[in-house]
Amino acid sequence: MSNRILASILCGILFGIGLVVSDMVNPARVIAFLDVGGNWDPSLAFVMGGALIPSSIAYAIKRSRSRPALDTQFHVPTSRSIDTKLVLGAALFGLGWGLVGLCPGPAIASLVTGRWETALFAAAMLAGMFAYRIVQSGQSTQLQLR
Repeated sequence: MSNRILASILCGILFGIGLVVSDMVNPARVIAFLDVGGNWDPSLAFVMGGALIPSSIAYAIKRSRSRPALDTQFHVPTSRSIDTKLVLGAALFGLGWGLVGLCPGPAIASLVTGRWETALFAAAMLAGMFAYRIVQSGQSTQLQLR
């Protein structure tokens, strides 16, 4: 197994442990955070704020290096435009997050709980990713034909 794959697995496990320790795999906690007019739970805001610390350190390291330790280049989004695709994607993400209290990371981490709701969410998420790839490949083909 390459060092890059091993590092990816370890980072995923560390991220999953962080989600479990912070109880972000609990959909009720997320939904309570979004319920600002009711029984609001601000704990998710503290988790998000705490996530800025390692993110800031990672960006500081990125600025001081020409490339990452296990790859030839950094893969950081460079687009600064806010277009229809970004707004619709963000709206769909927020709608799904608000409806069931899960987003992709916590859903994958929650699969170990064996709850059928989480498995259903993960299956729907994978179906959505697959559908996106089909639509994207169709659009690419149309652009090449023009």
